[in-house]
Amino acid sequence: MAAAAAEQQQQGFRPLDEASLVAYIKATPALAARLGGRLDALTIKEVGDGNLNFVYIVLSDAGSLVIKQALPYIRLVGDSWPMSRERAYFEASALQKHRALCPDHVPEVYHFDRAMSLIGMRYIEPPHIILRKGLIAGVEYPLLAEHMADYMAKTLFFTSLLYNSTTDHKKGVAQYCDNVEMCRLTEQVVFSDPYMLAKYNRCTSPFLDNDAAAVREDAELKLEIAELKSMFIERAQALLHGDLHTGSIMVTPDSTQVIDPEFAFYGPMGYDIGAFLGNLILAYFSQDGHADQANDRKAYKKWILKTIEDSWNLFHKNSELLRLAQKKYMTSLFHDSLGFGSAKMIRRIVGIAHVEDFESIEDASKRASCERRALNCAKAILKGRRQFESIGQVIVHVQSFDRD
Repeated sequence: MAAAAAEQQQQGFRPLDEASLVAYIKATPALAARLGGRLDALTIKEVGDGNLNFVYIVLSDAGSLVIKQALPYIRLVGDSWPMSRERAYFEASALQKHRALCPDHVPEVYHFDRAMSLIGMRYIEPPHIILRKGLIAGVEYPLLAEHMADYMAKTLFFTSLLYNSTTDHKKGVAQYCDNVEMCRLTEQVVFSDPYMLAKYNRCTSPFLDNDAAAVREDAELKLEIAELKSMFIERAQALLHGDLHTGSIMVTPDSTQVIDPEFAFYGPMGYDIGAFLGNLILAYFSQDGHADQANDRKAYKKWILKTIEDSWNLFHKNSELLRLAQKKYMTSLFHDSLGFGSAKMIRRIVGIAHVEDFESIEDASKRASCERRALNCAKAILKGRRQFESIGQVIVHVQSFDRD
């Protein structure tokens, strides 16, 4: 540990706390300017409730910003699971690239310090909240599908070979190849661990013990997930966000902002699309666990299904992909998205990192019931994804699992 600390110091890295962060901001003109130079009475709050990083909201009476610093390990687990700080470089680069392509839905980066693994960026102010928390609360976002379809179409198409020259595309692939540790983490927690006995796996025990065992023993499911894993590793279609779940999106009824692309890499487009749609399906199955006498959540569940359907249909209709690519390409992308979305659902139920949609259901039996329906739905979609011809058929399929 001492050797590692010494190495970090030599590289110019030191973890910041609230006191040292103030000194850092004062010494960094690009950040001080965003606070209007009013640095004597800053309000700083650490809000890093994710799995990997420290995140600070910094407010003055003349401005605001967010500071995000990557640690040399996975925060969820601790320093027993080391992780490259270079993920901050890839996050900053992806934010800048995606903002250039879709400025309405990606926050601005003000400052990046590679040695400190530190990003200074726009503070996405209240009333914005994390989309996942809005879904748990039962809030409708009428523009969510339109905004996310716009974001996915622009960021995926304009970083793909459908738009770029081979030379430019290969330069992009080469730049992000070094984000190998984050890709390896995804390979482990999404495509490997949920299908075997693994140290960090967990589920709502004892209620889902048999369900988790069934996943590990399902040979057909393992064949399908192995195919998706190969695709994830080999198919460099576009610059992906890499972790596009509902915890990486901040919303109000008329604004949508996509954050946290530290898993960014060139991979299969369906991985991003599937992550977003799969997390909406998880939110759908969690609603019964949040229903009460005042609100049975039935109308809200219909809204979630409509958002899923509209997100794909708007992406399909408005994307340059539709104009330039053959129907076969879009069909293949649809099936890829369903497969990756299902994989993301399964790992959130029997893998290491679960979702608040389910975790916030206090009654373990009720929680397990919601999770079981989502798990069974995901397994069926993963195995039968090539049979679906439209998102409408997927919606009907999801509804068929909406009972024990």
